[in-house]
Amino acid sequence: MAKIRRASCVGIDTETRPSFKAGVRYDVSLLQIATDEECFLFRLNTIGLTKSLIGLLEDPSILKVGLSLKDDLSALNRRETFTPASFVELQRLCGGYGIRELSLLKIYAIIFAERMSKAQRMSNWEDKVLSPAQIHYAALDAWASLRIYQTLLASPTPSPTNFALL
Repeated sequence: MAKIRRASCVGIDTETRPSFKAGVRYDVSLLQIATDEECFLFRLNTIGLTKSLIGLLEDPSILKVGLSLKDDLSALNRRETFTPASFVELQRLCGGYGIRELSLLKIYAIIFAERMSKAQRMSNWEDKVLSPAQIHYAALDAWASLRIYQTLLASPTPSPTNFALL
């Protein structure tokens, strides 16, 4: 947490075990937080939403950047009630740059002309041990959100053509 708290801005995401039965919903299993140098994965299904994590989520001095944050914050609040502070929703930010896509995969491709793999999205995030592919996928989602945010802020007057290409 000390490393994360030194950052002024972090990327954030969550993963939840998918349910394939109607009416069955699982608690959020994993919280990913990326700084410029590292990504930290917190196994909420084993440690819960700790006081130090809640403190970070409520800290107004650290920007937390992610995509579809409403869903992530709802899922986290089902684990433990807290008052979120200083969250930046990339879907709203990207709209100001002419990016109309809503998925991280498409936004990342538009900005960086690179493809991200989503192959692990539907895997079991409550497995006793996460696979290297799961770890990479989870870390990449939080890191990509931070990278998108930083790139957009470095381009305050975007070329409409750059952000309209698919």
